[in-house]
Amino acid sequence: MELRQVRYFCAVAEEGHLGRAAERLGVRSPSLSQQIRVLEGRLGAQLFERTPAGMVLSRAGRALLPEARATLAAADRAARVVEDAGKRLEVGIPPGLPPGVPPRVQDAARAAGTRVSFVDAGTAHQLSLLARRELDAGVVNLPADTTGMAVSVVQDVPLGVVMSAAASLADRATVSWDDLAGHELLWFRRDRAPGYHDAVLNACHAGGWRPRLRVSAARRAVTRAELAGGPVVALQPESVHSGDASLAWRPLANGAPRMRVALAWRGDERHPVFSAIARDLAS
Repeated sequence: MELRQVRYFCAVAEEGHLGRAAERLGVRSPSLSQQIRVLEGRLGAQLFERTPAGMVLSRAGRALLPEARATLAAADRAARVVEDAGKRLEVGIPPGLPPGVPPRVQDAARAAGTRVSFVDAGTAHQLSLLARRELDAGVVNLPADTTGMAVSVVQDVPLGVVMSAAASLADRATVSWDDLAGHELLWFRRDRAPGYHDAVLNACHAGGWRPRLRVSAARRAVTRAELAGGPVVALQPESVHSGDASLAWRPLANGAPRMRVALAWRGDERHPVFSAIARDLAS
């Protein structure tokens, strides 16, 4: 049973007249009549009583009508889902990202004529999903192995020292690497973003600080609790915890590592929406 025939059947049932149904559907009456007979043949039942006044549903036709309408409604819903999927992008967002980036991605996508659904995933997982075509684009921390990807840097900001507002270091205007001696570093698991993880630690080592790592989730509430418990600091952009009176952010006096964030998508994907979003984000 073809969807076209189901649609034809419903039109004839609702109009009660072959000619009016044909006009509504934009087909010729003989073609419509033939398709109704083909449908009856496939179902092995007469669906209409042909009378001088028009087409009257038979018992079988009355039984079929609600099912036929449900079939058409389901087909229409499926078409809308496919159309909506074509206008929506799934974009990866890593933990610990400055809070202003996701809204900017949404605004840039909207300006490019599409919408965004965010997927919470670290850089390494995002790149894996992109390679398997299970993600449309990703906001990733650099450096990273972006072989086969198109990459556009959208944010490049220095990291500073985040600490409890009650910590003694919070009294300083800037923090030196020597000031961090004896402090733990609140950090993330390496497998989330190996390149960025190593680049920041290499900058710490170059500054003479080899911290013991306290691995934790990159969530504001967790960070706040962790930083309140002893000599422990985090390295993050200033914007990550702006407005949180319980925390203090201080710039590093020299050699500050940077957070470089990029929009990445498959290099073989030629859709202009990605480069348009990247341009908006970088501006």
